[in-house]
Amino acid sequence: MKKLLNTLYVTTENAYLFKDGETVAVKIDGQVRLRLPIHTLDSIVCFGPVTVSPFLMWHCAENDVTLSFLSTHGRFLARAQGPVSGNVLLRREQFRRADSNEASAEIARAFLVGKLANTLVVINRLLRDHREKVNSGALETVQGELKRELISLQNENDLDKLRGIEGRAANRYFSVFDHFILADKENFNFKNRNRRPPLDPVNCLLSFIYTLLYHDARSALESVGLDPAVGFLHRDRPGRMSLALDLMEELRPVFADRLALSLINLGQVKKNGFTKTESGAVVMTDETRKTVLTAYQERKRDEVFHPFMQEKIAIGLILFSQARLLARYLRGDLDGYPPFVWR
Repeated sequence: MKKLLNTLYVTTENAYLFKDGETVAVKIDGQVRLRLPIHTLDSIVCFGPVTVSPFLMWHCAENDVTLSFLSTHGRFLARAQGPVSGNVLLRREQFRRADSNEASAEIARAFLVGKLANTLVVINRLLRDHREKVNSGALETVQGELKRELISLQNENDLDKLRGIEGRAANRYFSVFDHFILADKENFNFKNRNRRPPLDPVNCLLSFIYTLLYHDARSALESVGLDPAVGFLHRDRPGRMSLALDLMEELRPVFADRLALSLINLGQVKKNGFTKTESGAVVMTDETRKTVLTAYQERKRDEVFHPFMQEKIAIGLILFSQARLLARYLRGDLDGYPPFVWR
């Protein structure tokens, strides 16, 4: 089991990262602003025009530190890493299962059970804590529909039908997502899910946090020897880490969505922290991006109860725990993949 993911996020444009002995040094405007021992890092994520020296790239590869490059707005561009480690027999079994619709459906169903159960957790908590501030009738209607979809998942073995259930559930959930926004409704409102590019601040925030979660899911899968590109719910597509998308489904509502909502409802992000480009895309300012990154890292340190492991665990370790449980299932050590359900 890996320790809590230690990620260095570099958001300052034209920053230069280089090797300085056994440390990663960051130079900005000709001055070294940061030094971190390489052994304390698990990954480095660079936003926008950030330069990394070849010597540091080699050093990161030797020390199993992954380098990811994202656009200024958070779109994934590239990733550099050292030799992939892991049991070849595990990956061969992963590929065999992915080639079987029946086997894929079994694993995909578990991912979706976790996602829908956690979506209900989010709605239940809103009704419990803020019933007087929201349209409880609309939320209870969606709550009932999601419960029925969750029941229908249990006996469905067709992969396309499972995707259909997931699509309907997502549409119903996002149809009431605006009710979760309790503050600054004038500047933060949600009409529908849009991306590539996001067209409003709420979707911009969601997409950015999903990108961070995607990065962590990929790292978690690689840490146990699974191929993040070969998924079960999401099918193979060039340039897409399908299994990382599968793994993060369980945490989208209870971690990513709740974090975005907390940032809005607690006033940690403001209207002036987002700008609209000529194309209509909404992007974060550098200051807002730093606020979100800080909140993301802090939230990962919080502890929750893991129902399968029967112990408290840091949120930042959940993806690593689930990746390990998936690997154990594929090896035959478990009868089924146990999804993570928030409690």
